[in-house]
Amino acid sequence: MRKTKSLIAYFSRAGNNTVGRSIENLPVGNTEVAAKMIQKLTGGDIFRIETVNAYPEDYQETTEVAKQELRLKARPELSVHMDNMADYSLIYLGYPNWWGTMPMALFTFLEEYDFSGKIIIPFCTHEGSAMGHSESDIKKVCPDARVLKGLPIRGAKVQWAENDIADRIKTLCEKESD
Repeated sequence: MRKTKSLIAYFSRAGNNTVGRSIENLPVGNTEVAAKMIQKLTGGDIFRIETVNAYPEDYQETTEVAKQELRLKARPELSVHMDNMADYSLIYLGYPNWWGTMPMALFTFLEEYDFSGKIIIPFCTHEGSAMGHSESDIKKVCPDARVLKGLPIRGAKVQWAENDIADRIKTLCEKESD
């Protein structure tokens, strides 16, 4: 899959985040750390999904906003857009697990482009919820894409996840070449 033009598209939130059992102020969000590891391993292009309205710095406030967006099935407006999505056939899609799925900004992103015929490999940072139901949500939004089994990464351990990420990518490459 290294020969396939790949994109690492991710949403990440710095600031107050849950790390294990405590809340810490992170200068770089956990999903961004994982996305940059994937970029290093694959050589793919990277794209940060950003919303027009930033989420609150406070962790609890952000969880309340995220819960309300989920309840309303909101589609937060994105502040950056891609002009060349058609150039990519493999998309690594990264996000934190918010309320059992991906942030609603990911739904906005997925609905904005045509993913028909593309391979989507989700990766998710979490503190115990793993992928939640995000994989099935991606399949619903992108029914004509091939969504592979996602990679859940514990946020508190993301700095040490490079070997696990590399093993997952290697396994996927081996399966794809069979």
